[in-house]
Amino acid sequence: MNKPKDWPEETRAIQATQLAFDLSSDIQRAFRVASAMQDLNTSAMVRKVLQLPYRKKRIRPRLTVTLHDDDFVQLAERYGLPASDRAAIRQCVADELSAFASRFLTDPDADTSVK
Repeated sequence: MNKPKDWPEETRAIQATQLAFDLSSDIQRAFRVASAMQDLNTSAMVRKVLQLPYRKKRIRPRLTVTLHDDDFVQLAERYGLPASDRAAIRQCVADELSAFASRFLTDPDADTSVK
């Protein structure tokens, strides 16, 4: 059986071992902050510190959050939209997250809590 040409990478990924470390909150925060400041994911930052090869740029730089049906209902009420219009809710969420980031980057000490 002939393997597709991209299988060697898949085979290598299967052979990799993922390690998890129980480190203090301060150490984890330091890695998250350092990786964010260097536009890396935390795994790449760990690899950089260990002087291992790493990807210089994130493949898909995005934020993720899991939203349940109840969350969409709550967000729809907040934005004055029907709960079924998930595309519009998603856009409103993206706008709110962008506004948060703008306020935070302008004044990191500003109160950015949701009221």
